[in-house]
Amino acid sequence: MRKALAIDGGGIRGYIPALVLAEMERRTGRGIASMFDLIAGTSTGGILACALTMPEPMTAVEAAGFYEQDGPKIFNKRTLKAITSAGGLIDERYDTAGIAGVLRRRFGDTRLGAATTPMLVTVYDIAAREPLVLHSKTDPDVTMADAAQASSAAPTYFEPVQVGDRTLIDGGMFATNPAVYAWVDEDEPPALLLALGTGRQTRPLPFEDVRGWGKIEWGKPLVDIVSDGSASAADAYLSKLAGDRYVRVQTKLRHASDDLDDASATNLAALRREAEELIADQSALIDRVCEQLVA
Repeated sequence: MRKALAIDGGGIRGYIPALVLAEMERRTGRGIASMFDLIAGTSTGGILACALTMPEPMTAVEAAGFYEQDGPKIFNKRTLKAITSAGGLIDERYDTAGIAGVLRRRFGDTRLGAATTPMLVTVYDIAAREPLVLHSKTDPDVTMADAAQASSAAPTYFEPVQVGDRTLIDGGMFATNPAVYAWVDEDEPPALLLALGTGRQTRPLPFEDVRGWGKIEWGKPLVDIVSDGSASAADAYLSKLAGDRYVRVQTKLRHASDDLDDASATNLAALRREAEELIADQSALIDRVCEQLVA
């Protein structure tokens, strides 16, 4: 019975699925990579996919620690180009050195082909104008650091990443929830497809506020809208297409900011609270998934 895991994009909110996975490891007594036949990720989910499948895989607890330790380094005020970028309006908000340094330190020169479990990350090639999947089977020579950085290169936040002759940005532009790619990865769909969200955005955009917006005002909200909309669309497709084989674990953010880059201690604590409440609310569902994974 093939089992696949898909992890959404969402920046620092990737802390939520990391904590859910840590709870699954606690309940099963097994590492995440050993329980799945494929792990797919977009953006922050791509970082987790690499972390969980590298030759000496991180535990999910260690992956959650990545957000606690390295999240503030990636989204650091020292790398925030607030003045020169005009808040992300005329240049990316963050210096690429922050995220690139963290990923190089974590993954070194490890290549996708070294993954202990087949894995994929989604990216968008802005030169070819087409969505792409970087896969451990078809792109074995791409480094995990490059793949994770490219999949996380959200417009207005980070600059694009060159991988070979490709110019790549965040896969969240078309597949924030990469579960569709996990579903079609093999001729035979998986018997279980677990898709973990990073928290649904809840901030309203009232008509009176947006009615006069132009390109500048729409810049950052549009990235969020595309990301959120693509995740919801994938969820709708797979709920009909896959039926009970598709399991979505997602929450509506009640305490934490929906900003991709709020790595403050206060918001990390709020994200942990969101994860703990999600685990409590969907405990029975998580138990059923864990039973399938170890059966």
